[in-house]
Amino acid sequence: MVTAKIDNALQVVALNDAAAKAGLVVEMPLATARAMLPALKVLDADPVADGNTLNAIAAWCDRFTPLVALDGADGLFLDITGCAHLFGGEALMLAKVCDALSRQGFIVSGAIAGTAVAARALTRHAHGRVVACGGEALAVAPLPIATLGADEKIVRGLGRAGLKTIGDVAAREPAEITARFGAEFTFLLQQALGQGDAPISPRKPAPDYVAEKRFADPVATNDVIAMTLSSLAAVLTAAMERHGKGARLLEASFFRTDGVVRTIAVEAGQPITRPDIVDRLFAEKLDALADPLDPGFGFDLIRLSALRTVGAIPVQHGFDTAANEAEDVNQLVDRLAARIGRQRIVRYVPQETHIPEHAALAVPAQEGTGTATWPAPVRGEPPSRPLRLFERPEPIDVTADFPDGAPAQFRWRRNLHVIIRTEGPERIAMEWWRHREEDDVEPDEFTRLHPPQPNTEVFKRDSRVLTRDYFRAEDRQGVRYWIYREGIFEREVASFRWFLHGLFA
Repeated sequence: MVTAKIDNALQVVALNDAAAKAGLVVEMPLATARAMLPALKVLDADPVADGNTLNAIAAWCDRFTPLVALDGADGLFLDITGCAHLFGGEALMLAKVCDALSRQGFIVSGAIAGTAVAARALTRHAHGRVVACGGEALAVAPLPIATLGADEKIVRGLGRAGLKTIGDVAAREPAEITARFGAEFTFLLQQALGQGDAPISPRKPAPDYVAEKRFADPVATNDVIAMTLSSLAAVLTAAMERHGKGARLLEASFFRTDGVVRTIAVEAGQPITRPDIVDRLFAEKLDALADPLDPGFGFDLIRLSALRTVGAIPVQHGFDTAANEAEDVNQLVDRLAARIGRQRIVRYVPQETHIPEHAALAVPAQEGTGTATWPAPVRGEPPSRPLRLFERPEPIDVTADFPDGAPAQFRWRRNLHVIIRTEGPERIAMEWWRHREEDDVEPDEFTRLHPPQPNTEVFKRDSRVLTRDYFRAEDRQGVRYWIYREGIFEREVASFRWFLHGLFA
């Protein structure tokens, strides 16, 4: 027996057949249950473990239909529209699902009906019922109202009114039921009677394209698994080609005979239209798995799904190597992403900002470059920005200045650098429109990079002006620096600090 604390009291939430035959019922206080059976074995409820188990069962049910939804903490909805004939009909399919789960140690009750609510009601009353579409009202009429899954207050209210079964409630006028118990219950009743329906909410979206192979004898060798994936890739890409589609996200599902399901996904930056590319990506992914694919006693079903597809325009390739470089790079990015992770392969794209550290944004390389392009360098002109920027600007101690305010010599990392020529200043102000007027806000990037000194007064954001004056400087050894002077202006009084932001090549 399983108990949980409800309303500050331990109550029975689940029990086995032996406890039920002894007279115990769900929602009975634990003290009453112990008084009836002193030798009762009690376990504490574990909702997290129950949820994980239910999700594992739902994943196993994906072998029958891709539309599987959770129904509370102990139920599942399977939309088998168009799937039953693959398993010999509805009755044989229901028997196959329930028998397989029973062999895994679960107590199962199942039913098939035209609506989800009718199937739920039949499942809670009797096991194995198969009701044809249109026969829901007659099938659920003798069932107790509690099988609908309505609120307990509504069930008690209907009981006090003398309405014990679904048929009793259905015999009353809908307006009368709605006025007393609400439109939501009336809609629930109509679904149970087959007079209305609402779609289930699958735990995973249905894939765009699916190809699968079932095995009479489970397979466990890597060669057979690779050959199966290759054949499924050929079938899947051919189906997508007929509709002018290519896959951006593929998922391979491996269903073990003991009910364990393993899924492996690969993503591509460009639409995949060839099976050999699918083979390479999954080969990289399988080789790089930290937790290798364990076939156990074998896989009896392998499925390849295209979860996300886009339009694919056929491109004719020539013999020019340079013309195919972009495609080769994209394929390399996809293979690296499959092996070491999508987030570890990045490219830098420009942003519309004049703040140097925000000018480049690292995005996954598979997302593409977008429409923004880097500015082309001016021929014969030195670069205005260094190729190497420090992650954080490093403070320097300027010991001498030129007449124009540029640093003449400074100390950085305990070394003294004497400047022989400078260019600048280039003034950059902070983006005031990105700052909010409130004082109690998270610090912006500029404040995080340049925290105030312990003896420095902290000014309110709406009363200070922050600027940077950048200089390109070269020392006696020919090393070129990108230095800026940070200015804080408060009530016409300025204070400055110097930082080294980057090095030119």
